[in-house]
Amino acid sequence: MTASENQGFNTRAVHAGQEFEPRTGAVVPPLHFSSTYAQDGIGGLRSGYEYGRGGNPTRDALQEQLAALELGTHAYSFSSGLAAEDALIRALTRPGDHIVLGNDAYGGTYRLISRVLGDWGIGNTPVDMANLDRVRHAVDAHKTRFVWVETPSNPLMKITDIVALADIAHDAGALLVVDNTFASPYLQNPLALGADVVVHSTTKYIGGHSDVVGGAVVVKDEELAEKIGFVQFAVGAVSGPMDAFLTTRGLKTLGVRMDRHSENGQAVAEWLLERPEVEAVLYPGLPTHPGHELAKRQMRKFGGMVSVQFKGGEAAARKVAESTSVFTLAESLGGIESLMNYPSEMTHASVKGTELAVPVNLLRLSCGIEDKEDLVADLDQAFSNIP
Repeated sequence: MTASENQGFNTRAVHAGQEFEPRTGAVVPPLHFSSTYAQDGIGGLRSGYEYGRGGNPTRDALQEQLAALELGTHAYSFSSGLAAEDALIRALTRPGDHIVLGNDAYGGTYRLISRVLGDWGIGNTPVDMANLDRVRHAVDAHKTRFVWVETPSNPLMKITDIVALADIAHDAGALLVVDNTFASPYLQNPLALGADVVVHSTTKYIGGHSDVVGGAVVVKDEELAEKIGFVQFAVGAVSGPMDAFLTTRGLKTLGVRMDRHSENGQAVAEWLLERPEVEAVLYPGLPTHPGHELAKRQMRKFGGMVSVQFKGGEAAARKVAESTSVFTLAESLGGIESLMNYPSEMTHASVKGTELAVPVNLLRLSCGIEDKEDLVADLDQAFSNIP
């Protein structure tokens, strides 16, 4: 069976790029490790395959799957999320260009743009993406090539109006790039809302099992696709066959996992909201969240990411982070197991001292697919250790 754009998400997730192997009928396509391919005479390529950097059937299957789920036409799979972002920026910008990005962007993205590509001549202006007037002013004041947004954002869980940002970017001749890692293509499809490019750390929800690192870029414009594809081939930060295979396997169950992640995230957020030790709960599924109504419009559910700030400040946050047993203190997110992160000293340590710095009383929770009662019980006992 082949996937059709008229089919539901889970059907496309299982079948896009996953035709059975014709010789044996194997329902799981074989994993292709070969680095090179026999030619039928000079230049006589079989199905276009020549060398592993330029193409691999396992990677191509994943790319077809990603494009189908993000409602794009072309997808490119990279060795990491930052490799994907780097290829995108180098493919579509030149020295002297400018990026307007959220002032709560992922620390690694900001480090790449400001400290690596800044030396190449790419400027940047961080702004509050919820303030559309400030975004418009920043775009108009510079030679802006990209408006770059995460929604929900990492780790402050801000929700940004993708349709409105697309209008601002396009009016200025810029492109809207949406990092869709937190939502995943199951919960949100930015290309359908007017975005030009979607980026992912496929390490997170798409892979879903904390056993593979990868990234992706998805577009629906042929000219953009050609430029990104050229950089992927020429620079070569492609995902390896095993990484592509593991990512495809994870992606097939994304829908059912995200349903559970969202259920658990909602339960944890509602429990946190009632705790006297808590200063703020940042979760778009709560009616108290300032982006709740917007999230309802542009997302299917609210996901498994919850951030929480403590009245007891840094000491309380650190104590809880080091007192859980079901939640594991670790980098990353989006796996089947629940993780807890102290962004100020972990994922966002690189932006300390900048306007992107994360509050020191904040913890980021990635709610896995365990029983929600056990997640709440684990937090309850951890809270009892707050001084």
